[in-house]
Amino acid sequence: MSRQYILRGSLHLGRLSESKPGKAAFDELYDHFNRREYVHPDPVEFLHEYDDPRDREVVGIVASSLAYGRVRQILGSVAEALRRMGTSPADFVRSSSPGGIRNIFEGFKHRFTTGYEVASMLIGVKRMLERHGSLEECFTSFRKNADETVLPALCAFVGELNGSRGSRSMFLPSPARGSACKRFNLFLRWMIRRDEVDPGIWTAVPASQLVVPVDTHMHRIGRALGFTERNGADLKTALEITDAFRTICPSDPVRYDFALTRIGILNENS
Repeated sequence: MSRQYILRGSLHLGRLSESKPGKAAFDELYDHFNRREYVHPDPVEFLHEYDDPRDREVVGIVASSLAYGRVRQILGSVAEALRRMGTSPADFVRSSSPGGIRNIFEGFKHRFTTGYEVASMLIGVKRMLERHGSLEECFTSFRKNADETVLPALCAFVGELNGSRGSRSMFLPSPARGSACKRFNLFLRWMIRRDEVDPGIWTAVPASQLVVPVDTHMHRIGRALGFTERNGADLKTALEITDAFRTICPSDPVRYDFALTRIGILNENS
């Protein structure tokens, strides 16, 4: 590629090719970055600290929900949230009363997110676990094999998570309102894909239905690659970028997400 990601001591974000790189170029990046040694700093690292899939589901939804802002602040906030939940986050959610969950998270704050919002989400998780047994069972109860993407099921999933508050929460956005739902799509990537980075504990949802979690790094990369011309990182942008990656890897359009965004994150923290 005439304009490319380059390595100089530490990894820095270079410029992408003027012409769209082929699958081999993306696979080269995937092979280099999709390894455990590059997981830190990234909130997915918290999932690897738990062996029980029940815990990984709860840790995943907590870590992804707080995955906005500077990465070091994200890691600190996720670590604090999990500290409050004890050794088994799943047991904490199942055994705690709604009032007890709110008390535990009193005073918690991550940027614009309050402890009340995190507690309300966890109360929604508790309700889902009581009704369905697991978050996977809840999500798959809404999914259809004919769905092109996870979005129809995600709309229903978010609605149930929000409960009586509906799907208008800024903390728990819904694709029904045009949100790119970067954090929920990140959560689904962690749950569904399986490699050295993504734990992939769910088995009933195919990776082919995933939508790329579009943040500022992926939006910039998508525009540089010509995958989208849109200025805003909204749902339409996420679908355009996903469709472009689907032509490269139909069975796993989110395959290159970690590798591509890792370069920008490592550059920020170098």
